[in-house]
Amino acid sequence: MKRRAAVIGLGHQAVEDHLPGLAGSSMAGLVAVCDSDPGTLRAQQQTLRVPGFTDVRQMLDEVKPDFVIVAVPHHVGRQVVQECAAQGVHVLKEKPFATSPEEARELAKVCRLGQIELMVTLQRRFNPIHASTIGLLDQIGTPFLIDGQYTFHTDHPGAGWRGDVRQAGGGCILDMGYHLIDLLLWYFGLPDRIIAEFSATAQPDADYDAEDTAVIQLGYDNDLYGSLLLSRWVAPKTERLHVVGTRGSVQLTGGTVQRLNLDGTVAEELSRPHAPASAATAQIDHFCRVLDGERPNTSGPDQHLAHAAFIASCYRSKAAGRYVNPNEML
Repeated sequence: MKRRAAVIGLGHQAVEDHLPGLAGSSMAGLVAVCDSDPGTLRAQQQTLRVPGFTDVRQMLDEVKPDFVIVAVPHHVGRQVVQECAAQGVHVLKEKPFATSPEEARELAKVCRLGQIELMVTLQRRFNPIHASTIGLLDQIGTPFLIDGQYTFHTDHPGAGWRGDVRQAGGGCILDMGYHLIDLLLWYFGLPDRIIAEFSATAQPDADYDAEDTAVIQLGYDNDLYGSLLLSRWVAPKTERLHVVGTRGSVQLTGGTVQRLNLDGTVAEELSRPHAPASAATAQIDHFCRVLDGERPNTSGPDQHLAHAAFIASCYRSKAAGRYVNPNEML
């Protein structure tokens, strides 16, 4: 029998990823949707044909789903998770897990007390290309340099709630940068020092304060170091992680990973261009297996304390004008 799932928040992420992911799932089915905007709700209900709600608590009371997929603005996430935990409803939450280390610790406690599973949605963890990268990294000797980039151009980088730090908690570092930061932590763990420079000046006449572009310098005590470039202004759209070692390098892009020889020639290459289309379904099915006790939850609250510490270190380092050790925030 399929698990009963509801979707809270019907913005771009839900429409493009989570709803199609549920449609393709063999382990879960959509039973309700919820959005605070009645117009958005009506538009989606016409095609989804499931009950719709504008109030989360009412939906939980009446539908009693097994789990919910939460894709709401960052400042709303805490309240939604708290309401779900109070009713024992499991949560598959769109990133970020939290907007600060303090909020991350609070939400982790809420989940423990409510005895619910919470897993953060990070589709790249369910893309075989990204998973295969770990094995290739083992073949390049001792890695010592990281060069990461995730950029795209949007005409209005500060539009809506994403441009307001009070609502979003941060800009490109906290939001889109979460994916690249997750890959870094997955492959190498939490750095020992971080310093960031960022700005919200791509559109000088626009009224927003959440950073649109950032450069993060990072280092580990084992002599691994590097930088990340994040931007929602810089074209063309680029997603790349290049790791250089003593015997070669690995270059990861959206749908391809290459292991390169020292002279830059390709030693081996793996490509799966259609993986993102199935990653959302794979993520939902994995979460169902977590709920069934068949899989570990490797993207739960405890793991994402490190993400919160990394991101907070970026903002703190900018204010302090010096490197910050994110491990001190755990």
